[in-house]
Amino acid sequence: MSATRREVLARSGALGVGIAFTGAMSELFTGTATALGHTGYGPLVPDPDGLLDLPEGFRYRVLSREGDQLRSGEGRVPSNHDGMAAFAGRSGSGDRHGRVVHLVRNHENRNTGRIPVPTIEGLTYDPMGKGGCTSLTVDSRGNVLDERVAIAGTAVNCAGGPTPWGTWLTCEETEDKAGTNGYTKDHGFIFEVDPAHPHRTGAVPLTAMGRFQHEAIAVDPKRGIVYETEDAFERPFGLFYRFLPNKPEGGRGSLRAGGRLQAMRVPGVPDLSSIQETGASFDRVEWVDVPDPLAAQTAIRFQDFGPKGITHAQKLEGCYWGGKSVYFVSSFAHSSQGSAADHFGQIWRYDPDARRLTLVIVFGPDTDVQLPGESPDNICLAPSGGLMVCEDGGGVQHVYGVTRRGEVYAMARNRQNIGTPEEPEWGEFAGVTFSPDGRTMYVNCYTPGTTFAVTGPWRR
Repeated sequence: MSATRREVLARSGALGVGIAFTGAMSELFTGTATALGHTGYGPLVPDPDGLLDLPEGFRYRVLSREGDQLRSGEGRVPSNHDGMAAFAGRSGSGDRHGRVVHLVRNHENRNTGRIPVPTIEGLTYDPMGKGGCTSLTVDSRGNVLDERVAIAGTAVNCAGGPTPWGTWLTCEETEDKAGTNGYTKDHGFIFEVDPAHPHRTGAVPLTAMGRFQHEAIAVDPKRGIVYETEDAFERPFGLFYRFLPNKPEGGRGSLRAGGRLQAMRVPGVPDLSSIQETGASFDRVEWVDVPDPLAAQTAIRFQDFGPKGITHAQKLEGCYWGGKSVYFVSSFAHSSQGSAADHFGQIWRYDPDARRLTLVIVFGPDTDVQLPGESPDNICLAPSGGLMVCEDGGGVQHVYGVTRRGEVYAMARNRQNIGTPEEPEWGEFAGVTFSPDGRTMYVNCYTPGTTFAVTGPWRR
């Protein structure tokens, strides 16, 4: 282990977790609040209940677990908790000011999902789909006031993203068509979900935004452009897209008016994994119209984008808007699986004003700590000025914090063993997000599906 990396991990209290970052961390935190100190919040304290280890001074509340009854009486809490977002709301049953938080939570159920999202009239796209979203209403004291179905009949709802007008875009990470795996309709779409009033958005696929293995989205609040990542599982790997809406002013339902889907081309770079140096920048990014967004015959990443081709990347996952740019994650790349080069995670920044793409962060263990499963997935900005990253890989799973200086610290550790005592296994984290007032971090354990609310001295 290099001295530099060992010093970083020792200072952060994360020595031994096998992950480090290099790059211009200040790129990630434009417009956020005061930065954290350089040591995070201290070492994790073992949870006597065996659920979630947190630093001293922090505490958690379990808001929801798969298999429990939904408070609406519509059925059981579905399995496979994934992407999530928190929205400010008002309710007469909230605190004395009527304030509540609406959490919208994805359920990444395939046709083999353990507990499906219950089908509800007016909220179901395909009755044979087991995925969808549920919505929780939480008061300022962390009490769950309501929990109900927000959309049903979709498939493999992985991540997504919030819109500036207060809705959630849930993304299907599949390309299954009608007649495949029992489905009665084509899948691979984005759906809009109103967190407080789901029946206002219903279950309408936003077909113009493309049919592919969606992962996450981020919306440019100035232009209304929606950026989309594709997590394709085999070569050719996924693309990075933008959707130019016909109604860029936005608003609930505006994306149904259609628009134009384009894919990113970085001239001379057919595969982003080939770029290894942080700070590498490309000023001539091009956007190419997708020939067939519905992928009626051919998956988009296989389609003909002309003699210059298109730019691919393995494991394109998290995506968010920060400052004046969109950031997106490539969780890992392995040359043994067809990538041009190896890495353990990258974060890219695209500046639409300059049309510039920059590699700002590279994740990885050094060559003497080969833990390739420790890869970044869902990411979010913390109100205290840092970054929170959900780990998705093998072994013990963490939520990591990253400071402006680039130090990494373990914020949470999943203690729920879904394997055996002899061969333990821990479910990944997903959907990390903060309440609008910044006082609570919400995060999911994928399996067993568990939604946590974490409170404590976030601005310490």
